[in-house]
Amino acid sequence: MQDFYFYIKLGLYHVLDFAAYDHILFLIALALPFTFKNWKKVVLLATIFTIAHCFSLFLSVYGILVMDVSFIEFLIPVTILGTAVFNIIYEKSTQENKNLGLHVFATAFFGLIHGFGFSNYFNMLMAEEEEKLTSLLGFATGIEISQVLIVLLVLGVSHLFLSSLKVKSQLFVIVASILIILITIPMLVGAFPW
Repeated sequence: MQDFYFYIKLGLYHVLDFAAYDHILFLIALALPFTFKNWKKVVLLATIFTIAHCFSLFLSVYGILVMDVSFIEFLIPVTILGTAVFNIIYEKSTQENKNLGLHVFATAFFGLIHGFGFSNYFNMLMAEEEEKLTSLLGFATGIEISQVLIVLLVLGVSHLFLSSLKVKSQLFVIVASILIILITIPMLVGAFPW
């Protein structure tokens, strides 16, 4: 059980590490269009993201499907950029056209990519270990706890801007998404597999 808690902490620290802020940035972009009022939608997306990245993490850790590390490291900023661009399009679309279906599909696909990213780190940790299931469950639990914390923080910041400072929702989401795009472009260039 001590190993389980150790890997929970590793999963937490892996996502919450500001030196490797790509996962944080993705989660911010994912939660940005939502508020506490429509929390069920962000919970649905976060759950889909979780299921997808746990699936690809499992596949990679057990050697069923292994992806090229440099390709995955390039695709992670692509997912951030794609989510931020989607936010802008979503905000500019009419209420009738705000279908969550595309958002769900993209989140699932992006979750698979992030799971392979998590697996690169986890596989380095577990290189010499035979039994991986307990460690994998602990690591995935730590990742999930950190994701919930980030989503709650984003919803709290959104609430502050929208309710307390009276910023219009569309303006908030578009400006924040543009900032995310500007932060992501150098990551994308730096990770491009030349």
